[in-house]
Amino acid sequence: MPSIRQNAVKAILWTLLGYGGSQVLRFGANLLLTRLLIPEMFGLMSLVNTFIIGLNLFSDVGIAPSIIRSPRGEEPEFLNTAWTIQVLRGFLLWIVCLIITMPIANFYGEAQLLWILPIVANATIFQGFNSTVMILLNRKLTLGKLTVYDFIVQIISLSITIYLAKKYQSIWALIIGNLVASLLSMIKSHILVPEQKNQFAWDQDAAKEIFSFGKWIFLSTAMMFLASQSDRLMLGKLFPLEMLGVYTIAFTFADLPKQITQKVSGEVVFPLIARSIGLERKELRRKILEKRWPMLLGLILIVMGLSCFGDLIVFSLYDQRYHAASWMLPILALGLWPLILASTIEKSLLAIGKPVYGSISSFCKFIYMLIGIPIGFNLAGILGVIIVIAANDIPGYIVTIYGLQKEGLSCFKQDTKASIILIILIILALIIRYMQGWGFPLDKLWHN
Repeated sequence: MPSIRQNAVKAILWTLLGYGGSQVLRFGANLLLTRLLIPEMFGLMSLVNTFIIGLNLFSDVGIAPSIIRSPRGEEPEFLNTAWTIQVLRGFLLWIVCLIITMPIANFYGEAQLLWILPIVANATIFQGFNSTVMILLNRKLTLGKLTVYDFIVQIISLSITIYLAKKYQSIWALIIGNLVASLLSMIKSHILVPEQKNQFAWDQDAAKEIFSFGKWIFLSTAMMFLASQSDRLMLGKLFPLEMLGVYTIAFTFADLPKQITQKVSGEVVFPLIARSIGLERKELRRKILEKRWPMLLGLILIVMGLSCFGDLIVFSLYDQRYHAASWMLPILALGLWPLILASTIEKSLLAIGKPVYGSISSFCKFIYMLIGIPIGFNLAGILGVIIVIAANDIPGYIVTIYGLQKEGLSCFKQDTKASIILIILIILALIIRYMQGWGFPLDKLWHN
């Protein structure tokens, strides 16, 4: 039987391979779609997806974390109860979406939201029927088959989206592509391990355990939505849809390090730590920091590259309509560093049963955004907003560091060391860039 260490290494490799391949596909599709569709369409879909994500996060009762960390996580009764809760939640989300559609459309003054939002919300029903097999594979760190099937689903859904965009140049391409991806993901989840089938069931003890742990997950994810999506909620009101679409392009690139971190942390680090929570805190901390350091070194290079050369990426890949993203990207990428530091270790707090710090962290970030974005917009327009957004992870990072210190899992010295390395590399990269005659990343902003 393979050891936990061997399974962890394999899981990390599969996660990085899967995520890397997924991003290559998504990136290629994005380049094609930005040439076929106008920025307003991306802005509108960004707004729609923000509300769908919000509904999901505001109703998250922690089904996946409960299965991963529970001693009963592989029992059929526990899994079927979790699946029943998940299905009911999917239908509830769709109904809530119908209720809020008209107020949202009126608030943003976009009549198209009246029909786009309810249609896209059907994805919540598909997701509700996803098999718990995917969570089990995650729990066991056996991600190979899951990664392969994810590739297949993504290739099919993106191909359909691109075909429809080329043929009709309509927002329907993005809508249908979104629904196809959710439907195929649901089908995929049930054919991964055909012999393991879910059925409706209700075990009172299982439900009690899920909801008991899930109340903190619910609070944490609700706050996470307000913290991570409040920029789009407010920008949809402050910016025209065209600028929101450009911001979405810049943010997609800048968000890359965070997505890598959360993917590895959620699918590998969290299950791994959950298996080790019986260790003394000193030993657990040593193991976490040992595994974390190589991740930080890799992420340093990505953040440095996007911060110092992100504008060149935008200029070389996108047409004139999206060039405003060139000065947004370096600022946003650099601003993600505090979040990366937190994301590479905050799952340890969840694994030891302390999700409250995540809730407080997200709440602080939300309050900062709620106050900061309007002030930034009034002081310096779009630039002020981008700077505020770039710095929005600092409050949450402070809370996470406090929680880790209190729980005996401090990582501040390692964070300081990593940050110094990042600063040195950025300075060297900027010097090299200037000597090559490429100017500086924000030149486009100063010349406008």
